Amino acid sequence: MNEFPHIVGVRHHSPACARLVAERIRALRPMYVLIEGPADFNERLDELYLQHSPPVAIYSYLSSDRTHRGSWSPFAEHSPEWQALQVAREVGAAVRFIDLPAWHDAFSRMENRYADVADHEHEERAEAYERALTEKLSVQGRDALWDHLFEDGCDVAELAQRLSTYFDHLRGQDPGSQGNQAREDMMARWIAWAMAQPGEPGRAQALVVCGGYHAPALARLWQGLPATLPETPRPSPETTDEDEDEAQPVQPASPQAPLRFGSYLVPYTFKRLDAFAGYASGMPSPAYYQWVWDHGPEGAAHRALQLVMQRLRDKKLPASTADLMAVHLRAQGLARLRGHDKPLRSDWLDALAGALVKDALDAPLPWTYRGKMRPGTDPVLVQAMDVLAGDIVGRLAPGTPQPPLVAAVQAELAAHGIALRGQLKLDLLTETDRARSRVLHRLAILRLPGVRRTQGPKLAMSGERTELWSLSEPLEQQAALIEAGAWGASLHDAARARLEDDLRQAQGRIGPLAEGLNQAAWAGLSALSDTLLRELRGAIAAEPRFEALGPALSVLHTLLRHGQMLGMADAPVLRVVIESGFDRALWLLEPPAAIAPADMQSHLEGHLALRRIVADVLAHAQDHSSDAQPLLDLEPARALAVWQRKAADPAASPLSRGAALGATLSLAGRTDDPHAQGESGAAEAMQLLQSLPAPVLGDALTGLLALAREQLASEPAFVAGMDRTVQALDNADFVRAMPSLRAAFAWLPPQERGLLADQVLALHDATHLSRRTLTAHRSGEAPPEQLAEARRVEDAVFARLAAWGVTLDDEEEKDTEKAPRP
Repeated sequence: MNEFPHIVGVRHHSPACARLVAERIRALRPMYVLIEGPADFNERLDELYLQHSPPVAIYSYLSSDRTHRGSWSPFAEHSPEWQALQVAREVGAAVRFIDLPAWHDAFSRMENRYADVADHEHEERAEAYERALTEKLSVQGRDALWDHLFEDGCDVAELAQRLSTYFDHLRGQDPGSQGNQAREDMMARWIAWAMAQPGEPGRAQALVVCGGYHAPALARLWQGLPATLPETPRPSPETTDEDEDEAQPVQPASPQAPLRFGSYLVPYTFKRLDAFAGYASGMPSPAYYQWVWDHGPEGAAHRALQLVMQRLRDKKLPASTADLMAVHLRAQGLARLRGHDKPLRSDWLDALAGALVKDALDAPLPWTYRGKMRPGTDPVLVQAMDVLAGDIVGRLAPGTPQPPLVAAVQAELAAHGIALRGQLKLDLLTETDRARSRVLHRLAILRLPGVRRTQGPKLAMSGERTELWSLSEPLEQQAALIEAGAWGASLHDAARARLEDDLRQAQGRIGPLAEGLNQAAWAGLSALSDTLLRELRGAIAAEPRFEALGPALSVLHTLLRHGQMLGMADAPVLRVVIESGFDRALWLLEPPAAIAPADMQSHLEGHLALRRIVADVLAHAQDHSSDAQPLLDLEPARALAVWQRKAADPAASPLSRGAALGATLSLAGRTDDPHAQGESGAAEAMQLLQSLPAPVLGDALTGLLALAREQLASEPAFVAGMDRTVQALDNADFVRAMPSLRAAFAWLPPQERGLLADQVLALHDATHLSRRTLTAHRSGEAPPEQLAEARRVEDAVFARLAAWGVTLDDEEEKDTEKAPRP
């Protein structure tokens, strides 16, 4: 038996490392090739040997009614792990993945299993070493450092020595994060097992391919571990809470929502693989490195320049033949200056920037940092980076196993006659199109690319009847559908699970929760989990703002009362949430508080929602016997009492006072409360308005008309009182009152505004004039605000003239008085 395993530490998706791995396996012909990958996929390794077109990935997931985790293990053709898989079979080696399953707690904060340094403290140590190297070698950024050290085409023996030295210093004696320690313990046990198996003369016992960060630790850890076959963990009903700094047990999943976990192959894309798109551990510019793998550094450079210049010309950006020559000369010069035998990727990119970017840079060069490109990056550089990232989309071989959801979605689309191409117009008043709409909304909840709603009502029960969808089948749709299989086996179950997870991500904010229930109505998902019901209750109990809670109540109440077509009518979840929200909203409304202009609409929507709820409860009580079950378990009298106190509170916002009084007036005759009978509603409204200063007069009127326009707008006593109030304003107050007054009358529909204009004209004996005299702007005429301001300035001028002893004659005064007040 060989004494030690051959551990090859690599950088994921590095063509140099892929070349080293392939050469070592062919030279050593090991009995076992152990690869950093999800061990729960070992029984299905044959799926990786089907005729796929990389990039592809293993998507592993764990999902329940408490948590959802998904992680990808991607492979490009130039990935060391992919080459290890292919060459191991070529030499007859047994292949095993040796890492923890990707749903494990060790990956709870990682979207991708190859993001080896997942803890901030440990990442800082590794970055400090890389930063010291970049300063010593005078290179910019970790990717340029990597190219300088490893992608320069050196022979494999020297490459292996460089990698070993680099990773030893990168890791040092750092124990690593708790997640990495758990992973390395699992991988070390696999190594100990493989080293204890029978060997063959002339063959190495085991070769390990792992992220270079793990290599130094694995070389130490495997010795002394038991030689038994490691047991692959399986998830238990007790999952962990991803939001805590340390793993804490949480409540087990309910029996109705068992744990879902597994792995499937999915097509991947170079765009997702690119480090500059946010991928935490890969190489940047995957297309460029694929060209390096296929054609070598010179061939890659030739193809990159050709495609970049073509792209720039297509985009009408500077890209002449002289520019191309300048780029080439600069790259050669930079390579010699930096000690490179041939220009590397960073040399070519620096040369592109130096030759083609003519203006000062507003952002750093995008290849000198990691993550998404920063705003202000020069368009030439944006296009160059996009070309080097590539647009390759992987393809799975026919017959690759897929989750049940894929077939379920195809069957649903066929059953409803939906083809994912072109535009689809739906009539929501027909049962056939409503069923189609539910299917499409479920796909939209799953975020399936190619399914996009372009037109339709915002609320599920708005009364509008037309929806328009844009449908297509982009290349990334297959991968997204396979990944969505983590949420459930049927479209209904998957959409429900995904929506519940989205609602959990709202973190108790009532607005997103209400919008989520609106989505549930569109998708016909009326039965939500008990866990979510508890979270909704908690969100309402913790909501600090009436302006956030009110609009949400409006959505929820509409769904409760009128959601028959969408399966949400009388849903228990809505009853509980509305009852809790009603009490909370009244409690938040009671104290006096200023209302910011941006919150005025939401504040009024809150009053309207409460008024509709109270009106429905009162109507239900009047229409049914005393033995009938109440529509909602709440007390209308409590709301009426709060509104009455609010309307009488001089410290409250005028907008809220007007809305509160409007609510009580609009409920006149529906309750036994003598204060809500509304016999003198117009008088009460005018008493409130006349008690307020001019600048906020319109705010109170806005509240009144928003809540009681049917009771007040056509009431002669109210119209006459408003006319007297406005006429009594002096010019300065009229200017201050005008903006809010105009906003108030905007609550009236055009027909009601016209009827109001008729009454005003009658009050002034001007019925011979058209109502449009008061309601329409004539072309070229200034708006009323400007006319009022002009009148104020004119009065100031006259006052100043009078102070100087200059007076108008009688005719001039009469002409001035005849000027109409806008």
